[in-house]
Amino acid sequence: MTDLFKQLLRQRGLDDSFLHPDYEKLFAPSKIKGVKKAVERIRVARDAGEKIIIYGDYDADGVTSSTLLSDALKYYGCKKVSIILPNRFIDGYGLNMPAVEGVVAKGAKLVITVDCGSGSEEVIAELKKRGIDTIVTDHHEIPSVPKSAVAVINPKQGDKIGQKMAGVGVAFTLARALNMDANGGKCDGQEKWLLDLVVIGTICDSMELRDENRILSYYGMKVLERTRRPGLKELARVASVDLQKVNTHAVGFQLGPRINAAGRMKSADLALELMMSTSRTKAFSLAGELDNLNSERRKAQEKAVDEIEVDEKDAVIVACGKWHEGILGIIAGRLVEIYKKPAFAVTELEDGRLKGSGRSFGEFSLAEAIQQCGSGLLLGGGGHAGACGITLEKDKLEAFRKAINKYYKSLKLSNQERFLRSESDLKLKDLSGITEELYNEICMLEPFGDGNTEPIFEIDGLVCGKRILKDKHLALILRDINGREIKTMAFYAPDEWKEIENGERLRAQFTLTKNEWRGKVSMEGSILSLERLG
Repeated sequence: MTDLFKQLLRQRGLDDSFLHPDYEKLFAPSKIKGVKKAVERIRVARDAGEKIIIYGDYDADGVTSSTLLSDALKYYGCKKVSIILPNRFIDGYGLNMPAVEGVVAKGAKLVITVDCGSGSEEVIAELKKRGIDTIVTDHHEIPSVPKSAVAVINPKQGDKIGQKMAGVGVAFTLARALNMDANGGKCDGQEKWLLDLVVIGTICDSMELRDENRILSYYGMKVLERTRRPGLKELARVASVDLQKVNTHAVGFQLGPRINAAGRMKSADLALELMMSTSRTKAFSLAGELDNLNSERRKAQEKAVDEIEVDEKDAVIVACGKWHEGILGIIAGRLVEIYKKPAFAVTELEDGRLKGSGRSFGEFSLAEAIQQCGSGLLLGGGGHAGACGITLEKDKLEAFRKAINKYYKSLKLSNQERFLRSESDLKLKDLSGITEELYNEICMLEPFGDGNTEPIFEIDGLVCGKRILKDKHLALILRDINGREIKTMAFYAPDEWKEIENGERLRAQFTLTKNEWRGKVSMEGSILSLERLG
């Protein structure tokens, strides 16, 4: 083990149990509230041949959760299982009243939610009146436990474990319980084939990858490498992902965005159909369609960001344009990255109203902001500290912009940009420790995410090579005090970085990447920040 890796492990307080987690130490499903009641009700549905509806969500977590639970129910012996996903543009998020009629029309006797349902007491009560039971599986904050539900499986209702799981992790907990019920109290191992879905949903929903999520994601990556799903194989193909070498970046930035593109640009049913597909030919077609939708999403996003003119005096950006409503959150997020300010992206709907999505960071809570500024200005709005959605009349936009900027200034927050800066794990004196062996050791920490971020290195170096690629990206060669060099790349580099010249001294933060070209392997850096040293 290299000295730098030993130092990294000590600094993060990690040991061999983290590097090689034990699947058998995953908590027992029965330790989560509601699991026992849920299994009992599903057993009744199975034995009676009842129709079961899984009600999910339109994002990657919802799609993977729905697919996983469908597979688990069928393995358990349930013969009549179907899935309903809401449409982002018509239904909005979560279980809703229009869904009641759809469930009734399908003749279902049991609804199981995944990745939603914790705040749907009214809908669940209406289903109960119609003679339809509901089991909730979710991971979102739970304002009050839906009393009309047969069972609620949500670690946020007071469980001591499972608090960090995505919706797909909660669904997997129920899947394990069903497997145990069918096999005399012990899983037969077949449930592990569901872990490819678990790791995708967990990473794409930005969950903290510690504790139970470390176990789930670690083994999920191993299952993903040899997934049996034609849909995932074809999705990997169009995304140029080698599943034998799959990593966090591939899941979070190549597979995930294509799954999410369906719900953002058209209908999440396309992504669901791909995940559920047993035909390689059908999967080939669907993967191509998702790839095209993702390209449309990316082009629309880049066009929107390029055309936005920001008033530099505003502390909170409120940008409005004719944009696809499925990408508003992404646009707002990019504005935060570029301008280091909270941001709203707003578009006009067909009925003339405006719909917007906000993103924030640090000590500025969007949930509190829209509560303080929304009265008389917003038709509706909700969310949490870092993200929110709003609707308002067109003639109220300017008043909202002024109100939210006034509110921000009233808080007298200082140095908020510090929340966007990455902390270095290791400050290097030179590049002697940057080796392929170190890179391979770092890969043992995969998958990366919140709570287990990719290691960040920092070094002072001399610029001895510079290129600007496609007017967007910056390639630099940095030389250390002993003359060793490393190639680095900054994608979508800020304009001020592009002004850096050869011979300048910089302090650079970077993550380590591996480049293989014509049989030669070299270590390179992906730049996170640059600071001129004068």
